[in-house]
Amino acid sequence: MQSGGDADQACGMTVAIDVVGGKWKLHLMWVLAEGPVRFGQIRRKLDGVSEKVLTENLRQLEASGVVRRELYAEVPPRVEYSLTPLGEELNEALAPLEAWGEKHRGAVAARSGARGATV
Repeated sequence: MQSGGDADQACGMTVAIDVVGGKWKLHLMWVLAEGPVRFGQIRRKLDGVSEKVLTENLRQLEASGVVRRELYAEVPPRVEYSLTPLGEELNEALAPLEAWGEKHRGAVAARSGARGATV
């Protein structure tokens, strides 16, 4: 795995992390995997995210080509977000990461709790 340098020189892991890095992007991918959803629905599913941060993250995922924003010419306007084929493929690649987290949830939580207790 390489670090630094041009985007052309970046390893695949760096490219993927650049797309989904941050606190909310993986959660957004999970929500969008369920199918097209409106902004308010996303906000209700992701407790604790501000409107500003959600908007920024959706725009970044859209710019990366993994999220589609569809505006419907209705009154009031309706906007839906969904995964593009590229986003669906990325979501499939993230499934083993989710499985690992589910499998090791208890062990990680126990170790995190033990560290917190000693501080």
